[in-house]
Amino acid sequence: MIRLVLLDIEGTTLPISFVRDVMFPYAAKALPELLTRQDNPKVVEAIADIAATHPGESPLSVCESWMAKDEKAAPLKSLQGIAWKSGFDDGALKADLYPDVPPALRSWHDAGLKLAVYSSGSVQAQKLLYGHTAQGDLTPLFNGFFDLSTGGKKDSQSYARIAESMDLPPAEILFLSDIGAELDAASQAGLQVCQLVRPQDETIAHDGAPQAATLEDVSSLFSLPS
Repeated sequence: MIRLVLLDIEGTTLPISFVRDVMFPYAAKALPELLTRQDNPKVVEAIADIAATHPGESPLSVCESWMAKDEKAAPLKSLQGIAWKSGFDDGALKADLYPDVPPALRSWHDAGLKLAVYSSGSVQAQKLLYGHTAQGDLTPLFNGFFDLSTGGKKDSQSYARIAESMDLPPAEILFLSDIGAELDAASQAGLQVCQLVRPQDETIAHDGAPQAATLEDVSSLFSLPS
């Protein structure tokens, strides 16, 4: 029996293009001015962390290098989060989820299923995304948010920690993602898994998991409320 649905974000509930073509460029454009904000303690802390690992280098050039390599560096994540919060708060950014996502999440929540998010983006970024969607604020639907502070998404122990945190046996959790290696790790931890194969994201199908094109398909495959 499934009692919790654990969801990835990019390629699962939100088009990869929104993160790649909207959010990342927005943060990149905001960084030069943001790095001058000595009145923001989180900016000061991020700059200090960059200086500790890259002494003598420009914080902006280090961040630009990280972005070019798509590295998940903590100071960069922190700075991006600050930029995105500003963008979401003033309406410049608004997440447009796949159309099947909001009704499915609401149906699952209303039927008593727990919902949680596990993404490489920070918990702050996750809450910003789901709190500022074109379909309204969806954060009240979720019972938990998990990021890389829990562990890597290709590490089975991360999913064991999430199960423990949610006080559920792993077998009662269904993990949805578009990435095969993440699904394999979750399966190794005892979770049920399903790959979202979104045509618009050209997802590569993974033989090791059931596949669905929409959350409606997930409901059918796993007998969830719809």
